[in-house]
Amino acid sequence: MKKLKMNVFARLASISLLAVLSACASWSSVDIAALQTETDVLAKLGNPTHVYQDGQTHLLEYMRGRRAQATHMVRVAADGKVLSYEQVLTDQKFAEIKPGVSDKAAVLRILGAPYENVYYSRVELEAWSYPYKESGVWNSLMAVYFDHAGIVRKLENGPDPVFEPRERRRF
Repeated sequence: MKKLKMNVFARLASISLLAVLSACASWSSVDIAALQTETDVLAKLGNPTHVYQDGQTHLLEYMRGRRAQATHMVRVAADGKVLSYEQVLTDQKFAEIKPGVSDKAAVLRILGAPYENVYYSRVELEAWSYPYKESGVWNSLMAVYFDHAGIVRKLENGPDPVFEPRERRRF
C-alpha cells in the first residue's frame, strides 16, 4: 500500500512538472510577430491575467515566470490589431514611474499587477512589490509605495530576499 501511494505521488509530481515545463516551452516558442490580432494572442497565449483600458487601446497582461518575474503586456487597438508586445518588468519601465505624479492606474498600465501588496501603517504607505530580473540577471525586488490618495511617493529596489542564502536573510 505504501509503495502504491509513493507511485501515485511520484506520477502526480511528474505530471505537474511536465505541465509547468510545457507551459514555459510553449510561452518561449511563441512567434510574437505572428500575433497580429487579439484573437491570435488569446489563441496562442490563453486568457490574460488582467486587462487594462488605456485610452483607445487596451492592454493584455500576462504574468509569467518564477514569482512572476516576467510580465508581458500586449497593446491592442480598438479594431483588435496588436500594436505592441513587451516584457514590462525592466529598469526602463520602472523609470517611467514618477513619484508625486504617477498613480495606481498609471502603474498598472506600465507594470501590471503587483506580485504582492502590503500596507505599512506606521508610515501610512502601501507597497506594491514586483520581483524581476534586474538587468536580465539579478533576482531583484522593486517596491512602489503609494500614499492614501494612491499617488506614488517612492520606489525602492533591492535583492529579492526569497533568493538570498538563508544565512544572509534578516527577518
